[in-house]
Amino acid sequence: MLSKRQIFDQVSDMEKRIGELYEQLGDLKNELGSLLEENQRLTMENHNLRNHLNTSKQDKREVGDIQQPKDIPGEGYDNLARLYEEGFHICNLEFGSPRRNEDCIFCLDFLSKTK
Repeated sequence: MLSKRQIFDQVSDMEKRIGELYEQLGDLKNELGSLLEENQRLTMENHNLRNHLNTSKQDKREVGDIQQPKDIPGEGYDNLARLYEEGFHICNLEFGSPRRNEDCIFCLDFLSKTK
């Protein structure tokens, strides 16, 4: 039979473990909230990019065969430069993936060639 002290120690230990689990649950809940927010943001961004792409394709069909001179950077260059500034790769190696706050020599080389 357990003494009163042993029972008290077991209850205290169990209370401590429950508190730690509750803290871990709170951390996971916060992380899940962040992931859901990021997912929603990326879903909206993807939706907007698809709409923009569809609009661009439709505009090109309406314009027909009129082409800009090759020596003048156009809207495509501006869009790629904007994507790069927003933190995404525009090179053929990792196109569309996040840059993680570092410059990519392939992206920069691509931008310099298209100017």
